[in-house]
Amino acid sequence: MKEAMLYSPLKDGKVQCHLCNHRCTISLSKRGLCGVRENREGRLYTLVYGRAISLNVDPIEKKPLFHLFPGSSSFSMAAVGCNFRCLQCQNHEISQMPRDHDGRIEGSEVSPSKIISLTKQNRCRSISYTYTEPTIYFEYAYETAGRAHPEGIKNIFVTNGYMTEEALEMIQPYLDAANVDLKSFKEKFYKEICGAKLKPVLENLKRMKQMGIWVEITTLVIPTLNDSDQEFEEIAQFIVSLGPEVPWHISAFYPTYKMLNLPRTPASALHRAREIGIKAGLRYVYCGNIPGEEGEDTFCPHCGRRLIERIGFRVIKNDVVNGECRHCHGKLDGIWD
Repeated sequence: MKEAMLYSPLKDGKVQCHLCNHRCTISLSKRGLCGVRENREGRLYTLVYGRAISLNVDPIEKKPLFHLFPGSSSFSMAAVGCNFRCLQCQNHEISQMPRDHDGRIEGSEVSPSKIISLTKQNRCRSISYTYTEPTIYFEYAYETAGRAHPEGIKNIFVTNGYMTEEALEMIQPYLDAANVDLKSFKEKFYKEICGAKLKPVLENLKRMKQMGIWVEITTLVIPTLNDSDQEFEEIAQFIVSLGPEVPWHISAFYPTYKMLNLPRTPASALHRAREIGIKAGLRYVYCGNIPGEEGEDTFCPHCGRRLIERIGFRVIKNDVVNGECRHCHGKLDGIWD
């Protein structure tokens, strides 16, 4: 247990958390919506500092990040809890553990310095704060990222993008990249499916770009909920407004958690979204979760040649040299060797 960052005391022993855009007001002995920050005697504590629920070595493509050291490994870590309650959550066993199991917190004691040691031991070039929402274990991620940065290890948030401006400014010096879920372009979807709001996510995507954080965006396409051409067009136009160099990953839904009544996403829906994204002016649009389908490869935005070939999370060809196309020497967007 560690005293939390980013909160302020209120009257009657209450505190207000300033970590995410819920900005929970938390009464004595209660927790915020994330389930892992608790008010004890007028002070806010994080219950997950140094308590890792999951540690893995993953391909960077699994995050997904396709424009940061392609083919490299990323040391992935998570703690329990989340500030969203997505009905389709694919990691609900750990993200929703406190909410679904009477406040239960699990995890093994793993210090930030141990994370760095494991990252080096496994020859990973980055650390991904992933699987659950990294914002809710901010103190753990912040200290780990601060130790990783001078070692030349990149730090990556795989996030719903719901952190406050204060939290983003605090982590920015150490945060190299983020894959942000843009789950829909409808406030109704965010309210009913995620228990959150769309606007703060859009604002944070703009901030990340302004801060120089490398951003890639993922949209999980769910049949009947966010798979219309109009919504694909709205998302694509917003991403273009951030910059045509921002990669858009379009992923397939499968029935899980509290959303078992809808079918899997057909590959045709992903291809339709990809065509809309390319037509809108995006340089890099990828289809995910359906290995072998067209849309996994990276093409040169200058000469059009296929530069990086992928099958699932595996890179089988890479013709990007020092961030340039091997053929025409045009610059590619991203973080390269």
